Amino acid sequence: MTGLHSREDEGSDRILDAPFDSALSERYLVYALSTITARSLPDVRDGLKPVQRRLLWAMRLLRLAPDQAFKKCARVVGDVIGKYHPHGDQSVYDALVRLAQDFALRYPLIEGQGNFGNIDGDGAAAMRYTEARLTRAAILLMEDVDERTVPFRPTYNGEEEEPEIFPAAFPNLLANGAQGIAVGMATAIPPHNVAEIADAATLLLDAPDTNLADLLAVMPGPDFPTGGLIVEPRHAIIEAYASGRGGFRLRARWHVEEQGRGTWAAVVTEIPHGVQKGRLIEQLAGLIAEKKLAALEDVRDESDSALRILIEPKSRNVAPESLMESLFRLSDLEVRVPLNLNVLGPDRAPRVMGLKAVLLAWLDHRRDVLVKRSRHRLAAIADRLELLEGFLAVYLNLDEVIRIIREDDEPKPALMARFAISERQAEAVLNMRLRALRRLEEMEIGRERDRLMAERENLEALVASPEAQTRALKAELAALRADYAPDTAHGRRRTDFAEATAAAPIPKDALIAREPLTVILSQKGWIRAQKGHADLADPSALRFKEGDDLLTWFHADTLDRILLLSPSGRAFTLDAHALPGGRGFGEPVSLMVDWPAGEQVVAAAPAREGARWLLVASDGRGFVAPVAAMVAETRKGRQLMSPRPGARLLVAREVGDGHDHVALVGENRKLLVFPLADVPEQEKGQGVALQKYRDGGLADAITLRLADGLSWPMGGDSGRTRTESDLTPWRGARASAGRMVPTGFPRTGRFC
Repeated sequence: MTGLHSREDEGSDRILDAPFDSALSERYLVYALSTITARSLPDVRDGLKPVQRRLLWAMRLLRLAPDQAFKKCARVVGDVIGKYHPHGDQSVYDALVRLAQDFALRYPLIEGQGNFGNIDGDGAAAMRYTEARLTRAAILLMEDVDERTVPFRPTYNGEEEEPEIFPAAFPNLLANGAQGIAVGMATAIPPHNVAEIADAATLLLDAPDTNLADLLAVMPGPDFPTGGLIVEPRHAIIEAYASGRGGFRLRARWHVEEQGRGTWAAVVTEIPHGVQKGRLIEQLAGLIAEKKLAALEDVRDESDSALRILIEPKSRNVAPESLMESLFRLSDLEVRVPLNLNVLGPDRAPRVMGLKAVLLAWLDHRRDVLVKRSRHRLAAIADRLELLEGFLAVYLNLDEVIRIIREDDEPKPALMARFAISERQAEAVLNMRLRALRRLEEMEIGRERDRLMAERENLEALVASPEAQTRALKAELAALRADYAPDTAHGRRRTDFAEATAAAPIPKDALIAREPLTVILSQKGWIRAQKGHADLADPSALRFKEGDDLLTWFHADTLDRILLLSPSGRAFTLDAHALPGGRGFGEPVSLMVDWPAGEQVVAAAPAREGARWLLVASDGRGFVAPVAAMVAETRKGRQLMSPRPGARLLVAREVGDGHDHVALVGENRKLLVFPLADVPEQEKGQGVALQKYRDGGLADAITLRLADGLSWPMGGDSGRTRTESDLTPWRGARASAGRMVPTGFPRTGRFC
């Protein structure tokens, strides 16, 4: 156990011993609570953090109202850190700047003059160059703060007082949102539209048991200062607001702009909230440089006072929706905005609240402010009525009052005794000016008394009646909605809702010109592609590396995908347009895919849509595979056939059009022919026995049309073939042994 030492008083030599772990946990808890309550989380009632509240309060005391002149931000920051917030001036100035940025806050609380940064991500100018004053929203937040509606507390040095909370006639928490990270918790609240907040609050005043779905009918979701489109499903939005946790998919707003001659470009006019335009442009340019999106040709920033990002496709055949969906997936043109309604409740305890609970907490606060304001006004009315009663008593006996004042050495006690008035009333009478003794003043005092008594009666009824309070709150909300009406520039909804639809993938032929190719593959796995469909019946003109030779060649085009199969039964796929050119020796297949070391290519051919392949292992087992199961999307390929131990994939051939039978020949030169329908079709596995052997294994296999018979080359340079039309002697059941091959069958044991 380690002793933790602390001195109780300056110069004291007393030492307190305490377990290190308990002392550390106590101090860390104090730090955590301070971070949560005094720095990071907003209050549910006014939606402000302490530094923001102190900034607005200091600016109010500096009389920086919307109709007053601006003052230097350095003056504001100096007052804040000197009187209320003993922290670094830069952090306070950063908070001030954010409150003034119209792209950061939906309804800025500070109006800035000078450079306060921009959506590109550029910072604000130094505080000595910028000026600020309050906005109408900030004035509403602090309205009635001097009428004892909220508690005050001493500042950090005890010299002044500051409000613990603002009356908040403006629903700042939901209107402007909040972001913050505390110790072990965070908050993320998006901004909303004030008119919609007022409608939802009015609905709750009329019917406190209103369900969330009805609330979201009038307040459908966030309204971001930079606009954009919310593409989150409706049910997900309801779930997020019910629990207070969730998120919203927010994407950029864009449209297609014709560029002439059949070409087009996508123009982005609004980007998601919180995304810096400069960084977004760099991100899109990176997609082009790194070739992550072949359909993207160019990105240009053509913004002036209005945002405009021009996105050009590589080909006019690309569908705009397909290109933009790809960009939404690969860039910050679409982001997920989190929702975490973690706030400080009225008891200053942090908690996650649903939307309805947040609105009710704000309305409860406004009701409390209304009652306290009314009581404060009642006290002021009572105070004024007391003076007015004294004045009226004087006006009835003016001659007596004048005599007492002229003849009595102590007129105050004499007035109190003569007219039965209080000391305060007597003091007010003695302080009256002579010109106030007119008959007109007496009549005005009477009218003022009657007016105040009527006001007192209304306020007493308001304080005593929750129904009257509700009517007053609804009137305030109606006035607020009128100030921020949807048909005004600052009140209209900026963020709309849309349904995210999965656009069709960008077709390859929209990006790559279809051109004929001749693919050449060597025995050692080097591949290349010559332009055009060349005739390589005589491959002697082809050049290969020393010790290498031709394995196979075939015709394809640039839009094809090339299938390669290995003896281990693995299928790999290459894009024909990405193959190295025909000049030179090409490149090893192993550089393009994870080809098994030491294995030679069993078969290579274009993957034709809808095709089927016959796959047979060296032990005579096999199956038919659809080409869709053979195409691999990664370098690792796809395990297609799993040969039994000691066996390997030996034959892989595309089933020809109209072929109805299979012919297999073993190393024992026995031939077997049976219907293709007897071979199962499967996507992977070992397959079934197609031919049995007592000694050796499979030599070759092929599919054919039975009516055409079986043909094979006669060898030599003649190029002639021989055809066995009647295959009846060699027809049998699948998995049988077969009979000896016809006379003249190639000694290689292969069909071609």
